[in-house]
Amino acid sequence: MAVILVTGANGTVGAAVVVELRLAGVAFRSAVRTPAPEVAQEVLFDFTDPSTWDQAFQGVTSLFLVRPPAIGNVKRDLLPAVAAARAAGVTHVVFLSLQGAERNKMVPHAAVEEWLQDSGMAFTFVRASFFHQNLSTTHVSDIRDRDEILVPAGAGATAFVDACDVGAVAAAALVNPHDHANRAWTVTGPRALTYQQVAEVLSAELDRPIRYRRPGALRYVRHARQQLAMPWAMVAVTTAIYTLARLGKAAGLSTDVNTVLGRPPLDFAEFAHRERLAWIPTQQPPQ
Repeated sequence: MAVILVTGANGTVGAAVVVELRLAGVAFRSAVRTPAPEVAQEVLFDFTDPSTWDQAFQGVTSLFLVRPPAIGNVKRDLLPAVAAARAAGVTHVVFLSLQGAERNKMVPHAAVEEWLQDSGMAFTFVRASFFHQNLSTTHVSDIRDRDEILVPAGAGATAFVDACDVGAVAAAALVNPHDHANRAWTVTGPRALTYQQVAEVLSAELDRPIRYRRPGALRYVRHARQQLAMPWAMVAVTTAIYTLARLGKAAGLSTDVNTVLGRPPLDFAEFAHRERLAWIPTQQPPQ
């Protein structure tokens, strides 16, 4: 029986993919670094530990590939595992990439895309714009505890997207690989917003002022390391993403969510309402 393997299954997008695959009723396996004994579908997997690869890839034909944020050197620490997946019989890889990765060689996603295009396997690139969820996870303490958004994006707009929409597009490609083979989907939300506009949406939703701070890249790097405890690889990638936004290169919108799923993507205001409790200070009871 053909099996789909989901890497990053405990992550924001991977968890959404798992939900969609479960609803579709297909056979899948969740690749995690610490499997829960009570979850039969979880299997031990580590990109940097070859001893975990054989069992994880057994019977797998399609792979959902997520680059862990801590992996910066993909040629050394990620692609050997994908090559092992190919040798084990994987014929289709759905890769969670980045909007504009084909034009931005600064990000590690570009190297993965190039390798997959030459791999002999079918591929689907899900080139996602910046996730709504980054504001309720990575930057949650800034908003919740300091009433601010601190990123070096200037006045540039970003085509924010909900990770649930990204996961749904990826799952559609995994379930119907022939319809998505050797294609790239650029997955964005319905509108591009500046971070000032994001702050205004959050201010209205939370009924308190959220300020948008516009630091330079160096101040952001210090903040990301010291206040947000980001690993260096993630600091580098997010700095590149925010720089692209500042330069006006992150605002492009697509209709790919509608094309693949037959419905429009979720708007940021809807997301902010759905997830508003994430930004309520712990000492302040929800209203």
